[in-house]
Amino acid sequence: MAFEIPQIPLAEWCDIALDWATDHFSGVTRAMSAVVGTGIEATTDFLVGLPPWLVIAAFGLIVWRLTTVRIALWSVLGFLFLWNVELWRATLQSLVLVLVSTLFALAIGIPIGIGAALSKRFWRVASPALDMMQTMPSFVYLIPAIPFFGLGAVSASFATIVFAMPPTIRLTALGILQTPPMLVEAADAFGSTKWQKLFKIQLPLAIPTIMAGINQTIMLALSMVVIAAMIGAGGLGGEVWKAIQRLEAGMGFQAGIAIVVLAVILDRITQHIARRLRTDTEHG
Repeated sequence: MAFEIPQIPLAEWCDIALDWATDHFSGVTRAMSAVVGTGIEATTDFLVGLPPWLVIAAFGLIVWRLTTVRIALWSVLGFLFLWNVELWRATLQSLVLVLVSTLFALAIGIPIGIGAALSKRFWRVASPALDMMQTMPSFVYLIPAIPFFGLGAVSASFATIVFAMPPTIRLTALGILQTPPMLVEAADAFGSTKWQKLFKIQLPLAIPTIMAGINQTIMLALSMVVIAAMIGAGGLGGEVWKAIQRLEAGMGFQAGIAIVVLAVILDRITQHIARRLRTDTEHG
């Protein structure tokens, strides 16, 4: 009789863990989903209710103040294109979803990155988890999102946060760890506490690197737009998903190009801010 190695019941363990977590925490997460979902819908409806030209002009003005006239001009032209191809509402839905997901990812990821930079033991635990989060297929994150948050934008936001957060954690930790040792030694010589070193030396110098992490987080969040449409997120991803279901290639390419335009606008804005902060740090 041949010797057989018993199969590890990994799938069953995952099902048991998910069922237990759903039974104990779904009430809380569904309540959170209602609050966050209402906020996302209200923000989207408010922006959609405004004249598109007014939103575009306000966005262009903000971009001009944050970056340059050239980037602001190209951003305005990009949004005019999205308005022209009748994807304005879908664009605003995707933009709100990406910005909300990015804000939550930063609120969670930056403190974790700081903790990872300050504690080698914590970093040894966090690093394998980040590797798993970055290599796990993005579709898998939709599985726990539905029982916890239901269908809709909140589930999509949850999946996006988990998928897009690792760059923020890694680059926050990297930026702090790259602080010149001479500055840290000088702060120690003057009797600075750990928190004084963190907030007055390490974090200010790490801001350009953190901005690079924010840029990557935004790009990953946008890459989840189409996948999130599978659980009712809507937006530009929803347009792509409808085109796939209806075999409308032209509409699919049009929505895909719209996602690229939105990604390029956000990428150029964050890259310019990161470069400016790096320059200010080097000359400061």
